[in-house]
Amino acid sequence: MIVSKTVRAASVALTLLAMVLGGCDNSGSTAGDGATTRPAGGKQITVGFAQVGAESAWRTANTDSVKSEAQKRGIELKFVDAQGKQDAQIAAVRGFIAQRVDVILLAPIVETGFEPVLKEAKAAKIPVILSDRRVATSDDSLYVTFIGSDFIEEGRRAAEFLVKKTGGNAVIAELQGTTGSAPANDRKKGFEEVISKHPDMKIVLSQTGDFRRDGGKKVMEAFLKSAQGAQINALYAHNDDMAIGAIQAIEEAGRKPGSDIVIVSIDGVRGAFEAMAAGKLNCTVECNPLIGPQLFDAVEKVVAGEEVPKRIQVEEGVFTQEQAAAELPNRKY
Repeated sequence: MIVSKTVRAASVALTLLAMVLGGCDNSGSTAGDGATTRPAGGKQITVGFAQVGAESAWRTANTDSVKSEAQKRGIELKFVDAQGKQDAQIAAVRGFIAQRVDVILLAPIVETGFEPVLKEAKAAKIPVILSDRRVATSDDSLYVTFIGSDFIEEGRRAAEFLVKKTGGNAVIAELQGTTGSAPANDRKKGFEEVISKHPDMKIVLSQTGDFRRDGGKKVMEAFLKSAQGAQINALYAHNDDMAIGAIQAIEEAGRKPGSDIVIVSIDGVRGAFEAMAAGKLNCTVECNPLIGPQLFDAVEKVVAGEEVPKRIQVEEGVFTQEQAAAELPNRKY
């Protein structure tokens, strides 16, 4: 029996909606010390979190940070892993609305398509906080605040490193993140903004690896077999997982990652520091996933009726091969 992608997607969405309405994963429902955080009226705070998925080490660390912080504060967390499917994420938000949670956390898979469900949340008087990724909307009042990184600046930092490392002369392959997502759009924009000032730096191949390690490996294999493959001397990956996959492809092709091909990526996961320490990755631009404390600081202020900034920035750095060995023991993800 052949089942269409549309039917399968609808089935996943309905299943996730049923999970939300049934309580799904109440991670963090009880604090270890018995403490609880209560909104006006005395009841325990309940938060619904619609997560992108578990596509990378970064995303797993992000989820763990949110779950552990909710548990620490005694906040009931209703968690849904949308498995990279926007319709499932929208269904999860509708489920949270039906359950009358106090606050909704949304890490939108892509920028567009969320406005209708955000309007539903606003009509139900349930505040929405955007986590890690923003949405494109005609009405900024549909969400309270966006807590996350400056993806454009991350792209700039990656390009600035590559300009310095290559002396402004590079034939670049690019592994993009999920098509239509805020980090993919912005990391490309920031990178191109910088290299446009250097005429001898050109992106000759660019394709999405969907932020996945296997995606990075598969796309890089195709790049290296292409007509321009032999000319590539630099790689820009929108995340570390794709870069690590690409490193494997480069080695299998008989070339040396980190020397034959200079590699810069974004996230700052432990695997990237291990690759840098081994001389196979040249630089990672940090994108800090451990934002659980900042998210729940905002949640508690919103529930208490306090004002929060419309944009809350995450602090991050840039790390090179030379720093990797010393920094590796400090990485928590």
